Amino acid sequence: MPTVLVASDANWVRDHVRAALCGPGFEVIEVERGRDVRNVVEERHPDLVVVDLQIANMGGMAVALDLRLEESGGRLPHVPILILLDREADRFLARRSAADAMLVKPIDPGTLRRTVKTLLAAEEERRRAAEPPPETPSGPQEEVG
Repeated sequence: MPTVLVASDANWVRDHVRAALCGPGFEVIEVERGRDVRNVVEERHPDLVVVDLQIANMGGMAVALDLRLEESGGRLPHVPILILLDREADRFLARRSAADAMLVKPIDPGTLRRTVKTLLAAEEERRRAAEPPPETPSGPQEEVG
């Protein structure tokens, strides 16, 4: 079951994300402060982070950049990031954050669910591609002479 971390200081944003992902198939973890995201990623290893662009103490761009810096330093694993934008014009800023996807609020539950599933599938494919190929069993070598 995939685990999704939602970071927003707005109850309605966390409620909408939780409602869109409710039911069998997802575990949702919620935090209200952007600065808590890194610790939760380190401790709980979520499969996806959904972060609001506007969080009082550390917004979505800062959270995404922080996670990518920690990843590049080998301190955190790669985790896909979805940023929730307040308006279409915010896409310009969000593109610089190294987030994997972005959606503009208000959040359509179907679009959110499809986006989350797409990101999770892409991450699974990325992990499979990074794994070394399985070794073939080696039996006795026959000499050619």
